Amino acid sequence: MKDLLNVQDFLYSDQDVGDWEGDEEQVAENLNELIHAAWQQIPEDTSCELIEEIITGIWDVLRGDTAILEADFEELIDWVNQYVLSSLDEKM
Repeated sequence: MKDLLNVQDFLYSDQDVGDWEGDEEQVAENLNELIHAAWQQIPEDTSCELIEEIITGIWDVLRGDTAILEADFEELIDWVNQYVLSSLDEKM
């Protein structure tokens, strides 16, 4: 079902992330890279609802957490990969 969606529909702008004391652009950029990484991990036959739940869940977890700015980006990628895998295991 993944072919029915477009990753571009899930990306954030600096205005979407809220107030990060001048770091809104970096937060949006990091978040969008994490969304792209998650998108690549999601199998093609995943339901649209689950894809949406996974992708929006990334921001739900990281919203307001300074880790999106302060953590090593490779650690964030590792986290998002684990998040996707556990979400898929949980729902499939």
